[in-house]
Amino acid sequence: MILINRLRTALAVAAVIVAPSVGTVLAAPPAPAPAAAAARPATVRDLFAVMPARQRRELAAGRPGAVGNLDGAPVTLRYEANRRSMLAAGIDRPDGDFLLFDPRGRGRVAQVFGDLSTARRIAVLVPGMTNRLANFWRGVGGRSYRSPAVQAAELQRAGAGSGGFAVIAWLGYDTPQGFDEAGRADLARAGAAELERFVAGLVAVRPRATIALLGHSYGSAVIGQAAPRLPAQVTDIAVFGSAGMGVDDVAGLGTGARVWAGQSDQDWVRWVPAVRLFGLGLGAKPAGPGFGARVFATADVHDHDHYLSPGTDSLAALARIAGDLP
Repeated sequence: MILINRLRTALAVAAVIVAPSVGTVLAAPPAPAPAAAAARPATVRDLFAVMPARQRRELAAGRPGAVGNLDGAPVTLRYEANRRSMLAAGIDRPDGDFLLFDPRGRGRVAQVFGDLSTARRIAVLVPGMTNRLANFWRGVGGRSYRSPAVQAAELQRAGAGSGGFAVIAWLGYDTPQGFDEAGRADLARAGAAELERFVAGLVAVRPRATIALLGHSYGSAVIGQAAPRLPAQVTDIAVFGSAGMGVDDVAGLGTGARVWAGQSDQDWVRWVPAVRLFGLGLGAKPAGPGFGARVFATADVHDHDHYLSPGTDSLAALARIAGDLP
């Protein structure tokens, strides 16, 4: 058993050491996210639990691009590593708390709102098409209400009354950049693997917290692909503006979590065909009567992008779901 444990530790160390730092990836072509080759989050957690504090700091300083993206590593250490990586990349956002930063390709980033170290409830917001690192803060098309960071901040403020509530804007996958990509599940499947790992990392460091996953637009398809393999800590899944989750009904998701859905009558997504044929389409609309989700109010949402806008019924409903409020 001792030999096995040592081997596991060695593998975890190797995963950290060989992962590229941001200093080397800035000039490199797009590559798979660091999570793909790393050790299991629970193994990473156990490794850092026995690592001396000085060694932790040295590792984060020397390999920030690896440590910052390492699911299962201590939260505050990842924050510090990602601040270093962002400054090195010329991104002036060091004051935020980030569990992910990778400037390669379309970019990956995950920003935390609230105190994750004490949260009893964690909500992960998964955005949809045309989001990427370049518009994560300013919003798609320069419209701030389309920014995952702005939306997550609004959600956290709306649910702050529950106490111990944190929200993460998770752009941890390549979103579709056009309707040709959005009509297929390929990117959703790839994103689901990254989301599963990210959630496993949250469970590793905050095992007593419960988790809600919120998916906007194509983000709901990512959650749909991940649903059968999510841990029991995920108690709620809420999707809005969804063209489909890749299944025909709630039972097809294979999850014990409560499933919620909302779609405005003024959302253009209502015109997307609810089909899956020859690799095209994402299946039934989650807010439809035959899907079986718990439908929440969206009457005052006037388009595809204002579900998390202040003052809307949908934000109030999503804050209750995300914060696990009555």
